[in-house]
Amino acid sequence: MLRRPFFWVIALVVAVFAAAPAIGNNVELRESLVLATVYITLATNLNVVLGYAGYVNFGSIVFFGLGGYLCVYLMGAPAWPLPVALFAAGAAVSLLALVFGLGILRLRGAYFALATIGVNEGVEAFVENFTPFGGSSGLYLPVTMFKPLGGPMAALWIVYFLLVAIMGASLYLSYAVKRSKFGLGLLAIGQNEDAAQVLGVPTRRYKALAYSLTAFLPALAGGLYFFKSAFIQPSDAFDLTFSTEAIVIIMLGGQGTVTGPALGAYLYEELRGWLLTSDTFSNFQLVIAGSLLLIIVLFLPGGLMGWLYGRWPRLRSLLE
Repeated sequence: MLRRPFFWVIALVVAVFAAAPAIGNNVELRESLVLATVYITLATNLNVVLGYAGYVNFGSIVFFGLGGYLCVYLMGAPAWPLPVALFAAGAAVSLLALVFGLGILRLRGAYFALATIGVNEGVEAFVENFTPFGGSSGLYLPVTMFKPLGGPMAALWIVYFLLVAIMGASLYLSYAVKRSKFGLGLLAIGQNEDAAQVLGVPTRRYKALAYSLTAFLPALAGGLYFFKSAFIQPSDAFDLTFSTEAIVIIMLGGQGTVTGPALGAYLYEELRGWLLTSDTFSNFQLVIAGSLLLIIVLFLPGGLMGWLYGRWPRLRSLLE
């Protein structure tokens, strides 16, 4: 994999994300790219299940929210250090995802999509009524939590660089999965699950592993995102809007590709930022997102990467 150009393309993207705001201490650019790294992480991991295996997951935000809650909780009363709390949150969410996956991945199509919404809503209802997690009021972290990282200002930069690293790990994970035997099995499931099973692909195990594997990094991103905010509440942690936006991002960039979700996430975040700061369109963000999805499905079913591959076929050798 090291010999392929795309490996170094990912490394270059990660380096640009890490260096761009650091040059000149550009805090505004850093905060903008924070959301871009989160969107890329969520979309890239969701793409393994949606783009490769063909399972539409409307509740993928549950991994992000649970990771945030577990990390913030462990750093609160138990007072675990950030690295330990993050890893524990990621491992726990991956295990829960495996359990959920073994159950709901028996379903297909619309039934699976509805089940993922049910999982997210069920987890949110549980958290709202779980006293150690602060119920509907959520959890707060004291400012002293930033002291081991050099204070609030230094902590914000550390969190940003960690989010960039998680984004890079997500891209490499998607790339590695796609080029592996496991990834070929997922692609076969996406094309025709019954035929894949007849040909010997362990479909149930592969789907559950993909569901669990793609929960770990979003959980870490959620932990860092809410640690940065020093506050988490159910409505923010389990907002289905994020899941819907992740699907729009994948369709925009090109499902089943590695570059597509990352490109789509960056462009969507730029569009979202412009809409939110516009006096005219600030209240129409989701309307425009839905319209964008409709246009893509009708006129660009392969997304931006499909269009680029059609115009310049040689790009396939450079961008996965």
